[in-house]
Amino acid sequence: MTIENKKELSSEQSEELLKLLKGRFEKNMNRHKDLVWANLQSKLVAQPEKLWSLNEMERTGGEPDVIAFDEKTVEYLFCDCSAESPKGRRSFCYDREALESRKEYKPENSALDMAAAVGIEILSEEQYRDLQQLGSFDIKTSSWVKTPAEIRKLGGAIFCDRRYNHVFTYHNGAESYYAVRGFRGSLRV
Repeated sequence: MTIENKKELSSEQSEELLKLLKGRFEKNMNRHKDLVWANLQSKLVAQPEKLWSLNEMERTGGEPDVIAFDEKTVEYLFCDCSAESPKGRRSFCYDREALESRKEYKPENSALDMAAAVGIEILSEEQYRDLQQLGSFDIKTSSWVKTPAEIRKLGGAIFCDRRYNHVFTYHNGAESYYAVRGFRGSLRV
């Protein structure tokens, strides 16, 4: 899936996205108890590049929502909360090195490259497990997660999913890609 070059939204697009995010925020208060939408909205309006990134998360099927507030940095943490790995971010290998190593049948992109283009961070295994405390995600799909350097150096990458009401972490060659494996991202605002 391609990323738009212009990293800003029109005022109409911004209004539409803010309305959608507010509705999701209000519908899922269990994800962000004690947070107030008006405070978050003022931060979003002041940072149009973050609003653009959230729009890309939404456009690719991530259904971003607030899952935490960092009191030290005074930042809200958005995360992809779609039930399954975002549809517009599947069938990617792990990173650029893996993509370039494929001789044939190359995927369209890599998870890390797309995350960087969208301006988001791929979830760590710990963040993925934290997200699973808020609901049941990836019961039919899986998501690449940040891979420790020592694993990546040996050619591997890790991914997670939820099966049998448990979160599992697996490994695969970083160059592999599957129609049911994507990645979830986060964004600090």
